[in-house]
Amino acid sequence: MKIGVVTFPGSLDDTDAQRAVRLAGGEAVAIWHGDHDLQGVDAVILPGGFSYGDYLRCGAIASFAPVMTEVISAAQGGMPVLGICNGFQILCESHLLPGALIRNNHRTFICRDQTLRVDNASTAWTTDLSEGQEIVIPLKNGEGGFIADESTLERLEGEGQVVFRYVGGNPNGSLRDIAGITNERGNVVGLMPHPEHAVEDLTGSGTDGLALFTSGLSALASR
Repeated sequence: MKIGVVTFPGSLDDTDAQRAVRLAGGEAVAIWHGDHDLQGVDAVILPGGFSYGDYLRCGAIASFAPVMTEVISAAQGGMPVLGICNGFQILCESHLLPGALIRNNHRTFICRDQTLRVDNASTAWTTDLSEGQEIVIPLKNGEGGFIADESTLERLEGEGQVVFRYVGGNPNGSLRDIAGITNERGNVVGLMPHPEHAVEDLTGSGTDGLALFTSGLSALASR
């Protein structure tokens, strides 16, 4: 199965995401932000970083990149799409996911290993996890506070669209401790922590993040 990883100007974690795909058993395909071609991939990852220097709002300019026309269309057609950190911001700015990400409430950049609780294990990117399971994933962001109006928050909660929640303290002021969400269909997931940095014991806090990538491949295999 081919999973495309989009590189924007300012992407930092695109090669890490590609490596995670390969470790999970998939074929990673590099996709350039200026292209109108997804190169026949079966799923897409929008990686972390500072796309276009985070000018305007984080992810705002990237949401208008040529490749996003194709990503949005593919996601609306059911293709699995995963947005990590800056990728989560891009998904919100593209309206593939509701809400927005704003500056951390303590106004400082944070980098630490973060415990998450899995609240939805039925998305295209979480089937190899269990509901209620706690995992440890690195977190690094300056604008990771998830916000939405009250009606949107109630809908996310009521429809089971909260995928991950912070445990052991809220690191950035995200409403209701939300660390990741999904769309109604369950094929688009965005989260602020970085699962691609938790795929090998040698170079991270463990391998809990690998399950997101194996889940994505399992979802493709079952289609």
